[in-house]
Amino acid sequence: MKFFIDTANLDEIREAHSLGLVDGVTTNPSLCAKVGIKTDKQFEDLIRQICELVQAPVSAEVTAVDEAGMLAEARRYAKITDCVAVKIPMTPDGLKATRKLADEGIKVNVTLIFQPLQALLAAKAGAAYVSPFIGRLDDISQRGMECVEQIVTIFENYGFDTEIIVASIRNPVHVLEGALAGADIATVPYGVIMQLIKHPLTDIGLKKFLEDWERTRKS
Repeated sequence: MKFFIDTANLDEIREAHSLGLVDGVTTNPSLCAKVGIKTDKQFEDLIRQICELVQAPVSAEVTAVDEAGMLAEARRYAKITDCVAVKIPMTPDGLKATRKLADEGIKVNVTLIFQPLQALLAAKAGAAYVSPFIGRLDDISQRGMECVEQIVTIFENYGFDTEIIVASIRNPVHVLEGALAGADIATVPYGVIMQLIKHPLTDIGLKKFLEDWERTRKS
């Protein structure tokens, strides 16, 4: 499973990248707003910096909701660097834009997917990635991971090359279940990445090893 970090915070990306855990980055307008991005130029500068840092796929989301607007934004973002994958919402206009962009060789990450047939349509439209939002499904008392499991089965049935990104991850269990389901990628907030590293028994074991070593040195 590949790990993308779900953030627009450069410090978080640098730290996760230093751990060797970043296979890519996903952003969205909400994450960009958190780091004070207010203009198109600031956003494009941020995407450029992220791409230079990670040298891996970076998803940049359009804010237009009509096909023409999506295409204009997507083509502009795709010119920043070859690392950019454009995030397009799962709407009728989004599917039209996805088809055209895919035909132009621009990688598309179809986002805001909440049921497996949406993922099937996105794959048929030529999406490089689909992003089912499992945390938001859990929030409304649906089992979000079931959506991922069904998408995995459908894509295996028909041989789609589209990669499945488990998105809206809230905790380490989501990462575990996504890996067990066979998803290609988990896009994980920085805080959850750090949770994946830690376990109380690891801390206890390390403390015990060091205490024993210090006793040996003093004897």
